[in-house]
Amino acid sequence: MIKLTKFNSDGKKKGEFILNAEIIETIEETPDTVITLTNGKKLIVEEPMEDVVRMVVKYKRALFK
Repeated sequence: MIKLTKFNSDGKKKGEFILNAEIIETIEETPDTVITLTNGKKLIVEEPMEDVVRMVVKYKRALFK
């Protein structure tokens, strides 16, 4: 699971949410970061693509320690 921020969110929590990294199909920058899930749903997040990839790699490494 990784913590992300919804794009253009406001308020104290800034639209933070937890995403199951196992259901990510693709990540692209268009220039916003768009995450496509295995069910076809698309999420736009504030984090750059490189940061999302780092979070997913960190999550996967933690699973196999």
